[in-house]
Amino acid sequence: MEKKVWILIDDRAGSNSQARGVAKVLGWPSEEKEIVYNGWAKLPNFLKGASLIGIKKESRGNLAAPYPDLVISASRRTAPVARWIKKRSSGKTRIVQLMHPGSSGLSDFDRVFIPDHDRGKKMGQNVLKVIGCAHKITPDVLAEAKTKWQQEFSALPQPRTAVIIGGAIKSAPFSMENAEALAQQIKKYKQKYGGSILITTSRRTGKAAQDKIMQELKGIPAHTYLWGVDKGENPYCGYLACADDIIVTGDSVSMCCEACGTGKKVLVFRGKGWLTPKHERFIKSLCYNDYAFPLEDEYDYDGEFLSYNPADIIAEEIKKIF
Repeated sequence: MEKKVWILIDDRAGSNSQARGVAKVLGWPSEEKEIVYNGWAKLPNFLKGASLIGIKKESRGNLAAPYPDLVISASRRTAPVARWIKKRSSGKTRIVQLMHPGSSGLSDFDRVFIPDHDRGKKMGQNVLKVIGCAHKITPDVLAEAKTKWQQEFSALPQPRTAVIIGGAIKSAPFSMENAEALAQQIKKYKQKYGGSILITTSRRTGKAAQDKIMQELKGIPAHTYLWGVDKGENPYCGYLACADDIIVTGDSVSMCCEACGTGKKVLVFRGKGWLTPKHERFIKSLCYNDYAFPLEDEYDYDGEFLSYNPADIIAEEIKKIF
């Protein structure tokens, strides 16, 4: 039986993408509730409790009864809102949190899903671990993107390799050394297999690193969508849908998981002195389960790469609640 779903959406694009991905896989009627914050939102959750403290008036007005069967919350700041809705519904609304909300009120959630690579988080019977994070790259999304974009790339020789590049993380910049190493690995890979690349970069890549990579890859047939350079509609989903294989940098859990959602050959670039132990644990889990392999290992794998979206696992667990 279908249930009514509210998705709590705030200013965290990554969290929003996870929540939307889970809702899409669930397939139940859903409604997005935008949460806009004021200055009190910075208070820790143990002070806010199950309340709307830190939420602007216009957002509060969108949270009136009748309340849904399920609320999906994905960021720390939306967790008190989810708990407030459950309280207002006299416990009838089930609440699910993606990412750890903190210790305060943890038991209020019917399920909490956290990345397996996280350590030191308070656990409980309602807390489940998944590899990586949920995302929106489902078979129907890929099919739609392929129909839309395949003509755009039709002149490029196959195999076409999508190259998805992130960059700096909080603990380390994306160094020129790593930019050079990535470019050389891509060149080596394309020299071996031929074809072309579909390459996109991020704000975090940095102009100098981006320019270095593109200079090194000069001569390889390419379709590009470079940060600060190329305009128009972002072909990201088109790249994933139309590529024969994918190279992705390991700095972004979401980018890696989205690449693995295609079921194609995925090679992850790790670099040196860049990724955190948490990133390395995550990539190791992907490789162990045959979702991806390290680009640096030049792994010539002829077997099957398994498609993976944590949203599938999360959706099944949510259905068990009811």
